[in-house]
Amino acid sequence: MHMSVSGTKGLKLIAVLAAGCVATCAWAGDVKGKVTAQGMRSAENIAVYIDSIPGKTFPAPTEHAVMNQSHLAYVPHALVVQQGATVDFKNEDNVGHNVYWPSVSHNKKGAHNMGTWPQGQAKTFTFTDVGDVPLLCNVHPEMSGYIFVVPTPYFAVTDKEGNFVIKNVPAGQYTLKTASEGGKPASQAVTVSGGAVSVSITVTK
Repeated sequence: MHMSVSGTKGLKLIAVLAAGCVATCAWAGDVKGKVTAQGMRSAENIAVYIDSIPGKTFPAPTEHAVMNQSHLAYVPHALVVQQGATVDFKNEDNVGHNVYWPSVSHNKKGAHNMGTWPQGQAKTFTFTDVGDVPLLCNVHPEMSGYIFVVPTPYFAVTDKEGNFVIKNVPAGQYTLKTASEGGKPASQAVTVSGGAVSVSITVTK
């Protein structure tokens, strides 16, 4: 069977593109594991994230994250967002709430008061600084929550058993870090080369 030169070149191009796709898909992997909490009430609601991807920057996400106020509680209790993300603060309760944070990573210069608004309404805020944001309410002092602002889109929050999964991390060597409400930051080296990588991290009070 005769094949033209242009046809041969086309097949070669398709083969190269296909190989590149296979390689890219093969090199991306999930980082999954378990966080053990020492001296803390629970291993739940701990943020786990890749600190940086060398040579890459990440635009702010266009989709808003949501922090709700429902039954006099912040829902979810802990929310992880990428730096530059906008968060919609909603109110589902039939009473007004006053959302504020006294600092960002203990820096009082990052303090902000969102004000008070009624049921069914929402206010937004864009988090441009990386750090831990403790949420409080002047109206209901028993309310508390956390927003963890991290530098990359590769993050997760632990479940009740301390388990987490960070999906589709590019191949490479990175530093995995944690942020939590009552524990010290922890870090661990991780190498992603395709498939799933399992890690164990200990967070202490």
